[in-house]
Amino acid sequence: MVVHIVMFKFKDENKALNIAKVQNKLMSLEGKIPFLKSMEVGINFDESERAFDMSLYSTFEDRRDLKAYAAHEEHLKVVELIKQVTTESKVVDYILE
Repeated sequence: MVVHIVMFKFKDENKALNIAKVQNKLMSLEGKIPFLKSMEVGINFDESERAFDMSLYSTFEDRRDLKAYAAHEEHLKVVELIKQVTTESKVVDYILE
C-alpha cells in the first residue's frame, strides 16, 4: 500500500473559510476516484510557527494508482483551488508494508 501525505499552509485572507472549502473539496473526491482507497483531512489546532494548517492522509494500492490519482481531472480541480488559497505545501509518499 502507498501512503500519500500532504501538509498545507493557507494564506491569512479568508483562512478559516478557505480551509473548510478545501477540506470539503478534498473529501468529495472519495467515491469519484476509484483507486483512492482512503482519505483523511485534518485541521491543525497547534498555533506554533512551524505548524501547518491542514494535512491530507490518503492511501492507494500502489504507485501506479497514486500517479493516476494525481492526474485525475477531479483531483486537478481541487489542486487549482489549493494553489489559490495556500502559500506552501509539503509532501511525503511512502510504501507501507
